[in-house]
Amino acid sequence: MAESTVWWVLAGAAVAVELVTGTFYLLMLAIGLAAAAIAAHLGLALTAQLVVAAIVGGGAVVGWHFFRQSRPQGPPAEMNRDVNLDIGETVQVTRWNADGTTTLKYRGAQWTAVPAPGTIPVAGAHRIREVTGSRLVLEPTQEA
Repeated sequence: MAESTVWWVLAGAAVAVELVTGTFYLLMLAIGLAAAAIAAHLGLALTAQLVVAAIVGGGAVVGWHFFRQSRPQGPPAEMNRDVNLDIGETVQVTRWNADGTTTLKYRGAQWTAVPAPGTIPVAGAHRIREVTGSRLVLEPTQEA
């Protein structure tokens, strides 16, 4: 079997494992393995192929790591509307309890809700800012 074929098989195996695990870094290593296969097609020695695989694969991993660090992080899952469709929905609060909680009916079930930090608990329309466990964290809407 030709050296380039071995590199291509290794690159394909890395892509297959990446698809099963969801680890994007394995895809970067597969790029390095593909670069080594190209180096083998160009007739470079095995040592040069290994160096190409290490430099390209390692460089892709480091580059991806720094790229991910430079991007702004999204909101945490409990505050992310893409994860929880309740975020941003409006509920009506009739009264707050002395302990700073309220019980309200939302989507056919009873929920315990608390005011968002820094907000004053007042009756009226509120927007769901976050869902923490089985509690809704509410903030007053502009009309409240």
